[in-house]
Amino acid sequence: MKLLQFYDRQDPERKLRVGVLEGGAVAALETAETVRGVIGSGLPPSAIRRGRSYSLDEVKLLPPLTDPEKIVCIGLNYRDHVIESNMPMPKVPVLFPKYNNCLAGHGDAIVIPREVSQCDYEAELAVVVGKTAKRVPRESAMDYVFGYTVVNDVSARDIQLNEPQWTRGKAIDGFAPAGPWIVTADELPEPGKLAISLKLNGEIMQQSSTSELIFDVPYLISFLSNTMTLRPGDIISTGTPPGVGMGRTPQVWLRPGDVVEAEIEGIGTLTNTFVAERDEISGDMEAAG
Repeated sequence: MKLLQFYDRQDPERKLRVGVLEGGAVAALETAETVRGVIGSGLPPSAIRRGRSYSLDEVKLLPPLTDPEKIVCIGLNYRDHVIESNMPMPKVPVLFPKYNNCLAGHGDAIVIPREVSQCDYEAELAVVVGKTAKRVPRESAMDYVFGYTVVNDVSARDIQLNEPQWTRGKAIDGFAPAGPWIVTADELPEPGKLAISLKLNGEIMQQSSTSELIFDVPYLISFLSNTMTLRPGDIISTGTPPGVGMGRTPQVWLRPGDVVEAEIEGIGTLTNTFVAERDEISGDMEAAG
């Protein structure tokens, strides 16, 4: 099942709604206020009464989660990406946070701040936690997964790599576009065998498989839950494969007008356009069209 958040394009108030993608149309879930609420309720989305059905053209897709308690990101988690980054192979997962301000939806325009000249892309498989997890053994970790989505871990390398910690270069507004939806875990029983890729203006830049992860999904859930309680709706973004702009010769940085498509097998394609920061930022960050 594909679970998503959206608003009706004809609704002047842009009320957030929850829906499921069924046969190419979006069926609204009548009593659900947020996807996080659905996950926390423990009810399967199939048990929630359906309301109006919308065509995809009638809705604006939002990030499939807008209010997670935590967004935990994993750095340097593909072997070849570690090599291209010229960094030592990690012995334990490299962690950094992103926050709700970073989230953006499929089709949103992502603003490159004036301070950033080395804006990079990173296609990632993201895990959505389904129930409270504390000191979960690796062997049962998959029981705590609600589903999966695509995240583009956008990074300001000129900030990230010139400061003693990564947060300011990673947690920029809009720098974690996610979506287009969450695919429930029952539809992806083998998250460690998914093709992952990214295109920049139609050209393939990243192409790999989640089988190349150094620390796989069950390991990460167990590792994290040993010291932090994972809550329903938390996001774990598992790292990016090789091919990022920083690792290329010559290096490739995102510029205004660039279109990035991050795709993961069995989930879908997350598409965003990058734009320059203006002196007066509009409240509507939706890309034209």
